[in-house]
Amino acid sequence: MIDAYADPGTPERRGGWRYLAWLVGRQWPRCAAGAVLASTWMVLLAATPYLMARAVDHGLEPGDTGALAGWTGALVGVGALNAWLGLMRHRVMTRVRMDANFRTVKVVVGHATRLGAALRRQVGAGEVVTIGVGDVQTISAALTAVGPGVGAVVAYAVVGALMLSVSTPLALVVLIGVPVLAVLLGPLMGRLQGREAEYREGQSVLTARIGDLAGGLRVLNGLGGKGLVADAFRRDSALLRERGYRVGAVTSWIQALGVGLPVLFLALVTWLGARQAVGGHISVGELVSVYGYVVALGWPVAFLIEMGHQLSRGVVAARRVVAFLRLEPEPDTGTRDAPAEPSALHDPASGVRVLPGRLTALAGSRPADAAEVIDRLGRYTPSEATWGEVPLSAVPLPQIRSRILVAEAEADLFAGALRDVVGDRDTPPPRGAGSVDLRLRRVGATSHDAPAPAGRQTGAVSDAHLTRAIHAAAAEDIVRALPDGLDSPVAAQAGDLSGGQRQRVRLARALLSAPEVLLAVEPTSALDAHTEATVAARLREARAGRTTVVASTSPLVLDRADTVVFLVDGKVAATGAHRDLLDTEPGYRALVARDDEEVVR
Repeated sequence: MIDAYADPGTPERRGGWRYLAWLVGRQWPRCAAGAVLASTWMVLLAATPYLMARAVDHGLEPGDTGALAGWTGALVGVGALNAWLGLMRHRVMTRVRMDANFRTVKVVVGHATRLGAALRRQVGAGEVVTIGVGDVQTISAALTAVGPGVGAVVAYAVVGALMLSVSTPLALVVLIGVPVLAVLLGPLMGRLQGREAEYREGQSVLTARIGDLAGGLRVLNGLGGKGLVADAFRRDSALLRERGYRVGAVTSWIQALGVGLPVLFLALVTWLGARQAVGGHISVGELVSVYGYVVALGWPVAFLIEMGHQLSRGVVAARRVVAFLRLEPEPDTGTRDAPAEPSALHDPASGVRVLPGRLTALAGSRPADAAEVIDRLGRYTPSEATWGEVPLSAVPLPQIRSRILVAEAEADLFAGALRDVVGDRDTPPPRGAGSVDLRLRRVGATSHDAPAPAGRQTGAVSDAHLTRAIHAAAAEDIVRALPDGLDSPVAAQAGDLSGGQRQRVRLARALLSAPEVLLAVEPTSALDAHTEATVAARLREARAGRTTVVASTSPLVLDRADTVVFLVDGKVAATGAHRDLLDTEPGYRALVARDDEEVVR
């Protein structure tokens, strides 16, 4: 089975069937072992009625006790061997499915990382969640075909050969009957693929709607729009339910035919065999064997039907994975080196100019305007922004990511010990501690944005660096409140911490990286006034001499900034010190006063 840290290989992206074949090829020895075990297991199921016929014809009917005991012992031995083979087959096929599952997860997650900031612009969150939750499981289940599926084909051929040794007419009925079953089920398999594709598409849309609704519920409630969104969700949910019923209808027919047709088939062969036994064309033991062969054939037939069902669903899921893997990250067209020395950042779209070595605050009448400026200065959206005299679009991404860090207000936090959440053990120490690289800690960072270390770093982040970053973010109380301090486990997205605690953990993580340029979006919006004042003072101290941009309308933060840029409709309306703008800009005074009232309340 694939190692958690092993390279999953280069996935096949030319189609769903090719992707499934690639999964088989990546673990072909295990798949071959599963096919051999399944084939042997099913063939021995057919051998049981053969041995029973010999026991009847050569032991029971002539009264030969020795022969009867011998054939009975053979039956017991074959049964015990088959039980062991069934156990091993199940183990091997479980590993096959788990490998396909984990390999697909690694491939999808790795590609999502390579897409980086382009991910959200090319595919919805619902699509990614649907792939990770549903399609991965469906793909792994489809690999049943390489074990029991192959075994079913082999057992079918062996049973046909055994039937030929008993009666040619009966053998022809058996050999022709299974292809007839395939002809009857074929159209249903094709219809299932279409229904399944529609259902998966609707599922991804609804999943995205759930995420949007959960994330913006408070805002929607405040605007009075919760009911409208709830109604839309209800309609989409009803539509998805109808699609699910259509999938279930096709699936129920496949399963009904899979159960019913083999029974009718068994009845037909048994009736024909009985007539031949009465006519003296076959012996009583051969009649028993014919019945046993057809019963044993029920397993291969059931597996063949199940294989077709799982492959029909699996190829739909694989096509969705392939479509995701075909998405390409935005090309890095950078050909010019970044400025060697700290330089000004300029955004022509807004008129914002950030001088090096200073703490600059962006205060926008609409918070989204300031966030958009930061995205342009961090090169997360196409723009005409410049760094010194060099266009940001002309600088290779690795150079930008190694020196400019965008710290989002809702950046993801992964589960683990608090020390690893703030700065994982593979993160190089901050600049000034022997590091020449900086890993961007923002979901959507691409592999060429910031190459991850290949293994554990010898210069891992020390407790001293962690302590300084946590102090700067005023997060010491978080460490003290946890039972094991920095070694205490934290849930995914730090769900076991409050909103203000999560915000300070994110800020500590950004400060620990100690980038040349830090662009932070609303780093204190969830904090109380006292804590916010502490963070503002310590942030200025921790970032002394380095370029820092903070998007905020908090007077406690603005008062600590060297320069405040007041944005109206996304454009620079005024620039200056916080207290000067209060005296000269009525719009700025109204914006800050509103925030000041909220802080007091």
